[in-house]
Amino acid sequence: MGLIDLSSLFAVSDEQMMGRVRAHDDAEAFGKLVSKWQGTVQRLCVRMLGDVHRGEDLAQEAFVRLYAKRRQYEPSARFSTYLWRVALNLCYDELRRMKRRPETSLDVETADGEEGFSFLDAHAADDLPPNDAMESREQAEIVRVALQKLPEHYRSVVVLRHFENLKFREIAEVLDIPEGTVKSRMAEGLDLLHQILTRAFRAETIQKPPGPTPKRREILVL
Repeated sequence: MGLIDLSSLFAVSDEQMMGRVRAHDDAEAFGKLVSKWQGTVQRLCVRMLGDVHRGEDLAQEAFVRLYAKRRQYEPSARFSTYLWRVALNLCYDELRRMKRRPETSLDVETADGEEGFSFLDAHAADDLPPNDAMESREQAEIVRVALQKLPEHYRSVVVLRHFENLKFREIAEVLDIPEGTVKSRMAEGLDLLHQILTRAFRAETIQKPPGPTPKRREILVL
């Protein structure tokens, strides 16, 4: 018989910690939640907005909003569902503001050398030879731009499912829509994304000077 892991036996769940924040303004519990979820929320915001700096700022705002609205959290609700909703609502608001700015384009530039904003999760560019690394970064940029061309109701489902690995049931809870609707949006969104990427890669091939055909890497499983 193996030894019992006492740390796991007495582990406090996210829901319990948020309950402490709600009932007692527990700063220590809130700090633990921020440490655990900050990277995840930041990735979500960056992928939804297509901009590293805006995504980072919005992730911070999400936790500010979470604490400000701590009394609205229902102890029986999953913390992750509540947090995803807060972050996505902020993303939707920011996307609407971006569309109202005539000088703003969704095809924004990412910061040079930024880590953590790669759609090539399975093939980190830093682990590849120089030529392949450059190609991977170029492909990642094409996917980033293509994702921004998806309507928001498709984009949120694709990001939550494909990049954050949420189950259809969990996405349905976050978006407060039927699971069947989630599956439909996923299929339609991936089909549209496939069309956008096909056109983008075709244009990239035409623009590149003649030379050896580079080996194409899978950057998005559709």
